[in-house]
Amino acid sequence: MGKTKIIAGIEMGSSKIATLVAQVNLDPVTMETSINVIGASSVNSQGIKKGQIVDIEEAVEATIASVEAAERMAGYSLESAYIALGGAHVRSQNSHGVVAVSDPQGEITQNDVDRAIEAAAAISVPTSREVVHVLPREFVVDGETGVKDPVGMSGVRLEVDTHIVSAAVSSIKNLTKAIGEVGVEISDMVFSGLASAEAVVSSTEKELGCVLVDIGGGTTSIAVFLEGSLAYSGVIPVGAKNVTNDLAIGLRVSLETAEKIKIALSSKKKDKEESDEIDLESLGISEVKKISKKTLLEGIIRPRLNEIFTMVRLELEKEGLATRIPSGAIVTGGGAETAGVIDSAKRMLSLPVRIGIPKGISGLIDDIIVPSFATPVGLIIYGSKDSQSENLTTFGKKMKLPVTGIFGKIVSTVKDLLP
Repeated sequence: MGKTKIIAGIEMGSSKIATLVAQVNLDPVTMETSINVIGASSVNSQGIKKGQIVDIEEAVEATIASVEAAERMAGYSLESAYIALGGAHVRSQNSHGVVAVSDPQGEITQNDVDRAIEAAAAISVPTSREVVHVLPREFVVDGETGVKDPVGMSGVRLEVDTHIVSAAVSSIKNLTKAIGEVGVEISDMVFSGLASAEAVVSSTEKELGCVLVDIGGGTTSIAVFLEGSLAYSGVIPVGAKNVTNDLAIGLRVSLETAEKIKIALSSKKKDKEESDEIDLESLGISEVKKISKKTLLEGIIRPRLNEIFTMVRLELEKEGLATRIPSGAIVTGGGAETAGVIDSAKRMLSLPVRIGIPKGISGLIDDIIVPSFATPVGLIIYGSKDSQSENLTTFGKKMKLPVTGIFGKIVSTVKDLLP
């Protein structure tokens, strides 16, 4: 009989707060895992701007609504979840660690690997920042480079190249407090770009070299993979909401109307319509009657998309990575559904471009196999691979009563503990 556990992922983004609950099944024969989504929800974001919490009460209220909707669908009361970490405060750097193998006559053990990674992680970090990830890129055993897993090999000197992701302490504390008030424990915080890559980037693309561009509501996360490992990660403070703002200003309409027009353009971009005009009355918009699609796309939307991808290209050039990613760019996130995004990306990055659709999951996936759910799906996949996940078999408890708010969670937890 295979092992089964419940894993949850929560993304508190600038435009939406998404919660996914999934059942992870481990086949004892093949040792392969299958992920079955049993609960999903998405509510409009509140109290969050550019990936950072600006009003904890509003953020908590919206997150509770999202979590409870997913709990009701799944029939489980969540105890722990993987949380996406985003915002322009996220930074990265590469580090190198060297240790002597504890038993030169024997084999390299996991303890030696852990010590090497610890040595690489011992970098000077300002008190205002905290290390979130220390990701091994490659190991070097007695000068032999390109080793992915040195355990069991013979050698006397072990080196490791790591990629270190850090974030602002204040942002981490605010996120921790908000999730705590929702009544959920944090299993791990995962950089949103790394999570999205788990869902949309193939191992071949990571090996050859590629860049993931996750365009969210208020920020755009960048993750560059070389030789199968994360080589650069960062966040730029511009996102899909800037396109909406530009439309609202250019057309002199409300933000809600601008968002409707943007969605209409994106959904109709594949249609072979003879007319260049969009009839906005059919969308229930009375402020503007008809408008030219070409004017909107080339005059308002494209310049902003060009700006986003130009900023991405400048980041790649600054790190010397622009010529090392032959697999091209994978664009995902809600902003990937904007009309003209592929053309802008190809033009500005001079790379092959594709839209990243989440994969690797089954179950209730009709509404979540879209770019905007790349991060929550990635959190679930990351959680299923997490080495500590064997200890998370009590991730969720079967719900006995409807749970409402923090007090409802406390009551249900007490009832579960009673004989």
